[in-house]
Order: sequence, then structure tokens, then C-alpha cells
Amino acid sequence: MIAAKALRQAQLIMLEMLVEFDAICTKHSLKYWLDSGTLLGAVRHEGFIPWDDDIDLSMPVEDYNRFMKIAEDELSEDIFFQTKAIDKAFKFDYMKLRSNKASIVEFHEKGREVGYHQGVFVDIFPMLTLKNSKENQNFYEDSFEEIRACSSISLHTPNGVDNPEKREQLVSSIENRHQGWEKEDTKVIYSGKMPDVAAWFDYKEIFPLKKVIFEGLEFSVPKNPHHYLQSIYSFNYMELPPEDKRTIHAWKIEFSK
Repeated sequence: MIAAKALRQAQLIMLEMLVEFDAICTKHSLKYWLDSGTLLGAVRHEGFIPWDDDIDLSMPVEDYNRFMKIAEDELSEDIFFQTKAIDKAFKFDYMKLRSNKASIVEFHEKGREVGYHQGVFVDIFPMLTLKNSKENQNFYEDSFEEIRACSSISLHTPNGVDNPEKREQLVSSIENRHQGWEKEDTKVIYSGKMPDVAAWFDYKEIFPLKKVIFEGLEFSVPKNPHHYLQSIYSFNYMELPPEDKRTIHAWKIEFSK
């Protein structure tokens, strides 16, 4: 069990990373928004969910690709920019910001020599749009089921069997249907690069983005955060779950600075 003091220290390090990321996005006019548990934390707690140990962000795929090109030159020495091209042992397709100040061993990594940078992290996911049709929704959900089955083991893919070639084909099949951001009658989706969640959002409920308070600072979120959260979570997310359902990634957190 991670001590509350250590978890809070890790959260504050991740907040520093988010502040730095936000400044880079502002400088280069890149859009992003708080996602998943980080968005839920902003809505329910005006900060981190008390037991959360990562930050989740999403970006339109074009801004995501632009950030990927500038990140190494723009980020400070306190942050390691992690992609599978930079960190060869890293098995996942999306990018992470990893702190050089603190490391995390997740439960699915316990007892394993993973070989990649294990700093506490900020996840960044690329987002696409699809034409709003039942056929596209079925295609998307079926593709994600296959993607999860051939992705490396993680908290959300406990039975994954790493098959990067098949995963790349499936991800490309989704990306090839991307409609761009000019048409409002579309659905916003997670790219298959992040295999954990398949969700189907209304474009008009996400854009224009707005600002909310998170840990005393303002960050971007979808126009209608509740639409977003209702699309991700099947339970009443505004109620605190029982203690035995408060999921944490971390088995161990250590600090180097």
C-alpha cells in the first residue's frame, strides 16, 4: 500500500509536468484536454482523485503529431519523453511524459524486468473523428476488442498478448477513417494507439474546449465534461466508490530528488 504522503508527493510532481506541458501547448497553439480519471478528478474534486497516481490527457491527432515532433527540444531535463521509437523496450503505441524525479512500479510490472523508463507519468492519447453511423460504431468497437487482445499487458489489458504487427494494422484501419475537425456531425473517438477504452463522443459536446480548476490552476476540458464522463463510465461517477474499488496503478513509488 502506497503511503498517502508519498502518493501526494508524486501527484505534485505530475502536476509540475502538466504545467510544463500546458505551457508548451500554449506556446505552439496545440489543443489538449484532461481525460479519464484526471477529468473526473477535476469535476468531482477540483484536483486529483485522492488515490489517483497518473494524469490522462487527450489531443486531436494532428496536434498530437506536432507535439511529438517538438517534445524532446521543448521539455525540460526533469521529463523524459517516452515513445516506442525513443525507448525501445516500451511496448505501447501512445506517448508518455515520465518524470526523472520519481519512479513508479505498477502492479502489472511487479517482479518483471521491463527495461523501459518507469518515471511517474502523464499519458497522452491521440483523438480522431468518425462519421456518425452505426456501421462505424460497430467497426470501432469490434476493432478495439481485437486491439486489446493483441496489446501488451497493462492495467486494462490483463490478458493481452503483444502482437505489434496486427495491432498496427488495426490501428491504421481506424485512423484511415478519420474525418478531420471541420464537420460537427461527427463522433470523437480514441485512436487505437491507446487500447484501454473505446468511447464515442459527440463533437458538439467537446468543442469548443473550456477551462476548469484542477489543483488550483486552470486547464482545458471538454465543453460538456459530464457527456464525456458518461460515455466512459457506466457507474455514477459523482459518487465515491467503496474503498475496495479505488483502483491504483502503483505497487511502489520511489523518489530520486
